[in-house]
Amino acid sequence: RFAQEGIYCNAMMKPKQIRTACELDQVSQVLLQEAVQKLGLSARAYHRILKVARTIADLDQEERIAPHHLLEAVQYRSLDRRLF
Repeated sequence: RFAQEGIYCNAMMKPKQIRTACELDQVSQVLLQEAVQKLGLSARAYHRILKVARTIADLDQEERIAPHHLLEAVQYRSLDRRLF
């Protein structure tokens, strides 16, 4: 996706690439905003969730991030917070 920019995995994406590769539909935008508010997530955590959701969508061979991809990424973030 961004190999010409030296980015070879989703974790390496910068905000510019995140905006391009992680477009969300209206439902997903609302879900993510609710998660940010309820979990008190930072902008950095917001971007991490988008990167993980993009990876999950890639594994499902989906071009777009669906709400269930986003929810799965949020669950991983919540699990992370409980363990550490």
